[in-house]
Amino acid sequence: MSIEIANESGTTVDTDAVLAVARHALDEMGVNSLAELSVLLVDVEYMTELNHRWMGGDGPTDVLAFPMDEGSVDHGPGEVNGGEPALLGDIVLCPEVAAKQAAAAGHSSDDELHLLTVHGVLHLLGYDHAEPEEEREMFALQARLLDSWRATRAQ
Repeated sequence: MSIEIANESGTTVDTDAVLAVARHALDEMGVNSLAELSVLLVDVEYMTELNHRWMGGDGPTDVLAFPMDEGSVDHGPGEVNGGEPALLGDIVLCPEVAAKQAAAAGHSSDDELHLLTVHGVLHLLGYDHAEPEEEREMFALQARLLDSWRATRAQ
């Protein structure tokens, strides 16, 4: 699985852990091993611009996900895709927003970035939280993936 990460946020981030949690989520979801993902960490100013341009939002947000090729995502062994790489898309994270959310939630900035990374992966795989039932499903899956990743790190 090819995962590229670029930290353009000006903030120190454990990019190895962000890569590891993204890889774990994709593996656990049965995504094709040839899949390609990009993770970009940006500053508040750029995230504000992206949020306004693509989501119509005001101010910065914590995570944005930009799917590239939804039709080629292999969600598991029951689906055949001919072995071509799946271009999943881009996850854009804002560490400064994550740090504020982490403080409010009472956990570390790293934990918040890991949560947001998994959240972004799930969006790229087609999950959403616009409706209450979708939110319950997505957030339960997000929690399960984070718990299993933390369990593997603790070993």
